Amino acid sequence: MDVLSDVVAAIRAGRPHSARRYKYAPWGLKWPDGEDAAFHVILRGSAWLVLPDAKPVALAPGDVVFLAHGQGHGLASGPDVPLGEVRQLPDGTWSGPPEERGAGRPDTVTLCGTYRLDRDRGRRLLAELPDVLHLPAHVGGHRALRAAVELLGMELEEQRPGTDAIVTSLLDTLLLYILRAWCEREHTTGRGRGWAAALADPAVAAALCALHGAPGRAWTVAELGLVAGLSRAAFARRFTALMGEPPLTYLTWWRMTTAGRLLRHDDLSLSQVAGRTGYTSEFAFAKAFKREFGVAPGRYRRAARAS
Repeated sequence: MDVLSDVVAAIRAGRPHSARRYKYAPWGLKWPDGEDAAFHVILRGSAWLVLPDAKPVALAPGDVVFLAHGQGHGLASGPDVPLGEVRQLPDGTWSGPPEERGAGRPDTVTLCGTYRLDRDRGRRLLAELPDVLHLPAHVGGHRALRAAVELLGMELEEQRPGTDAIVTSLLDTLLLYILRAWCEREHTTGRGRGWAAALADPAVAAALCALHGAPGRAWTVAELGLVAGLSRAAFARRFTALMGEPPLTYLTWWRMTTAGRLLRHDDLSLSQVAGRTGYTSEFAFAKAFKREFGVAPGRYRRAARAS
């Protein structure tokens, strides 16, 4: 079981959006605070990321910026260039000021987009991400991420048959590569806890894989310790230290997250969803689900299908 892929699949809420933009200096765009996570890639030329209460960040070709928390920000040809407002349309796309085309080759080509994420379900992962994740391009670094960016840019430029499906898949791939790069950077710098540290820890990672692979199993801490190759007490201490909560608390969260996904996307009965998520009765499942989501599972399903 690939835990990172599993969690990202569970917290996605809606279709991602992206656009390739050609810029002629001077230019500047400003995105307001919002719910969606945003990303920007500099395909050609350079730009400045303009942040509230922080110094502008110079971006070079190949740089990737990910803003997980929907923070308002600007992107411009220079740190002092006026910024034109960008607003989100009902379909999730963005509308900005008219683009002025210059003569010849554009100074900068960007790839910008957004991800709609379920922040309640994804709080454990998203809370650990910085407001701004800047992944500078460098020789030999994040090669898979660069390849995904190149393919995405090509598809958005050429608009051939199948582009819509390919772009959606590539955007999902890009998000995973961004998060993988963050995990690797956190592990390399030894910063210590949460998802990045847990996935790099063989014992805790083995237990997470087991929980995600069989959320309906009646796991005990001792059984998870055996999977991790540790005593019950040693495993409980290590898991809690890295994940910030005990193993069975995490298991309950993952069961409810799995249940929400099944209710949104599958036609299983409530008793079948209960069984797949470790509950012996529909009543016990409904009680736990309402405690977690604030609504009964049937009502949650109807609301999710109607939206």
